[in-house]
Amino acid sequence: MNYRTLGKTGLKVSEVGYGAWGIGKSSWIGANDDESLKALHKAIDLGLNFIDTALVYGDGYSEQLVGKTVKERSETIYTASKVPPKNRQWPARSGVPVEETFPGDHVIASTEQSLRNLGLETIDVQQLHVWSDEWVNQGDWLEAVDKLKRQGKIRFFGVSINDHQPENALKLIETGVVDTVQVIYNIFDQSPEDRLLPACELYNVGVIVRVPLDEGGLTGTITPDSTFPENDFRNSYFRGDRKQEVYDRVEKIVSDLGIAREQMAETALRYVLSHPAVSTVIPGMRSLRNVEQNCRLGDGQGLPKEQVEKLKAHRWVRNFYQS
Repeated sequence: MNYRTLGKTGLKVSEVGYGAWGIGKSSWIGANDDESLKALHKAIDLGLNFIDTALVYGDGYSEQLVGKTVKERSETIYTASKVPPKNRQWPARSGVPVEETFPGDHVIASTEQSLRNLGLETIDVQQLHVWSDEWVNQGDWLEAVDKLKRQGKIRFFGVSINDHQPENALKLIETGVVDTVQVIYNIFDQSPEDRLLPACELYNVGVIVRVPLDEGGLTGTITPDSTFPENDFRNSYFRGDRKQEVYDRVEKIVSDLGIAREQMAETALRYVLSHPAVSTVIPGMRSLRNVEQNCRLGDGQGLPKEQVEKLKAHRWVRNFYQS
């Protein structure tokens, strides 16, 4: 496993981290605790040392599984979590005051609840689960973050940027108060390359990439006939003609690069890791098979430059989380 520096935090994190939304069992149907714990332990065996969870993932259940795993291991494992907006609105909406989303007492109470769920004394990276640049220099959330740092309850502070809104954190980055940002970045949504990633390089902000495989769309396994378990969120994400759209676009990528469909997941992860601003990528990995496949890609090898350039033509920004 290759390691990269997580911006100004100085933490050396594995190129491939662990996205722990799926093991919370709230939206990904079929998660099994035994399998999830085996997958987590296997990932650590393979050198993974960064796990990203959140208070709302399974109403704290994901945090509990992550904390159990971390406490059972002797290795240094960095844990990141997230404070949900008090108004429970995803994404953050324009015009909503920060007092309704992240008042200081809510940031502190949520962090303390996460610490209880995790069973840990400190969260390495605590993030706000949504963000709007309208909140810069507003409210008392930053005072709360500073207090948590002084108390040793968190080490570093970050934000999880709204889905497909990478430029909605540029003002925050320019203030210098944020240590990390988490953002959707993949072959389809290349928009972070425009301004966000250059800003992160300039201000030495760590970049945590989520949804590198487009919720499965870039694995090469989604076809027009794909089905998902009842109540699985992918039924909504890939509703209507979306499976056909994704399938057709992946076919064009496969043809353009001259690769097999089975190479799509590797290509997608290596594309993200080819950008020097990226610190770690956090795919969801609920099975040993996925852990083994993904962790072996954290070897410091990006895609060949000619493939990266060809993939620029496959940019496709859209928001399947919304109608």
